[in-house]
Amino acid sequence: MRSYIKQYIDGVWVESDGGTRHEVINPATEAAITEITLGSAADVDKAVAAAKRAFESFSRTSVEERIALIERILEAYKARAGDMAEAISLEMGAPLSLARTAQVGSGIGHLMSAARALQEFQFEEQIGKSLVVHEAIGVVAMITPWNWPLNQIVSKVAPALAAGCTMILKPSEEAPSCAAIFAEVMDAAGVPAGVFNLVNGDGPGVGTALSTHRDVDMVSFTGSTRAGILVAKNAADTVKRVHQELGGKSPSVVLESADIAKAVPGTLFSVLMNSGQSCIAPARLLVPRHLQEQVAALAAQMMQATQTGDPAQEGRHIGPVVNKTQWDKIQGLIAKGLEEGAKLETGGPGRPDGVETGYFVKPTLFSNVRNDMTIAREEIFGPVVTIIPYEDEEDAIRIANDTDYGLSAVLFGDAESVKRVAPRLRAGMIYVNGGQPDPNLPFGGYKQSGNGREHGKFGLAEFLEVKSVIGVFA
Repeated sequence: MRSYIKQYIDGVWVESDGGTRHEVINPATEAAITEITLGSAADVDKAVAAAKRAFESFSRTSVEERIALIERILEAYKARAGDMAEAISLEMGAPLSLARTAQVGSGIGHLMSAARALQEFQFEEQIGKSLVVHEAIGVVAMITPWNWPLNQIVSKVAPALAAGCTMILKPSEEAPSCAAIFAEVMDAAGVPAGVFNLVNGDGPGVGTALSTHRDVDMVSFTGSTRAGILVAKNAADTVKRVHQELGGKSPSVVLESADIAKAVPGTLFSVLMNSGQSCIAPARLLVPRHLQEQVAALAAQMMQATQTGDPAQEGRHIGPVVNKTQWDKIQGLIAKGLEEGAKLETGGPGRPDGVETGYFVKPTLFSNVRNDMTIAREEIFGPVVTIIPYEDEEDAIRIANDTDYGLSAVLFGDAESVKRVAPRLRAGMIYVNGGQPDPNLPFGGYKQSGNGREHGKFGLAEFLEVKSVIGVFA
């Protein structure tokens, strides 16, 4: 069993002050794979104090110094890429090939993007006879999820470092090992003591202690909308900045002019990758009603061809979902879809045939879904796709926007149709005809999908305060 029982505070690994042991379960085998210590409020106090001390000097480092630091982190990160990929695969179930290329690879992109943004960002601007200055916001608490653990860690840490902030990271207790290895990367790269701190823990414990702490200037949170609301409420008493990337229920809108042979596989791949555990997964597939049977037949064939298997093995299969709680939730939603009258095209309740152990879910496809059904409203976070027919373009836009969320949308169609429809979709990101995420573009959503943006210069700006120095040139 892996063991990461210490916290990384003020540049050293230390014993927890009053924490409790926690076992992490391998979702493919249902056996304990890692042991960590869930930290305490005392651990948080020590980490925040270290970050506050370090801020005095780190916030005054030059742009060149911070670029050099990020470049050293990048080299140390690459050296540990294999270790981090293995940890992700074992703890949250991503197949090893995906963990290596997409999961770990995303962190490389974020480090490179942050360095580029830092090099290009204008920290000072003269307006009239005065100066507007962008400065590091201060001590940042970072609370990150299990589904893309390194992606979310590095997409926060890299721009915060670029801004000159200091930080305390609380990774998900479901996938903590890659965060511990990342702390070792930071140490190897020579990040000054106190600039980066790691305190393992759960949301009610360490998460609450961080979001309520009076010496934390900002909370950057990624997770469910339900948990995000609690973080915002906890942070309100100290009026700290709260940046959130929350849930999604993204539509894939297939217009009349779309190439079905490209639109359907493109949508399914985006959902099935990572076993459906992606906040931007376009799990609502909106198609013209007269094409629903054709789309359903093609999609069912692809879903049936999707293999589930051991995440420790190389290949294009999908792994399990992260834990029993998530598996049970997905099973309940599949049952709800059947109860409410959706047509099951393939998949359904239970584990895949021949699988008796692990939190594996059958790739499941429903058709003839109404947008008021539970499976069209709630974020399933599993390999489940719902086909929703629409009458015309106006109906498609209405259905796409009829959701509490607004993280992203996928759109397939010719140029003229896309230009007409894209501006009317209420989402922070619109992926057109197979467009893919870019670490230099803003990432974030509308409505209950959160506030603020990550990535590139937009992510850097989230960690900065703006100061007016008035009359300095008078």
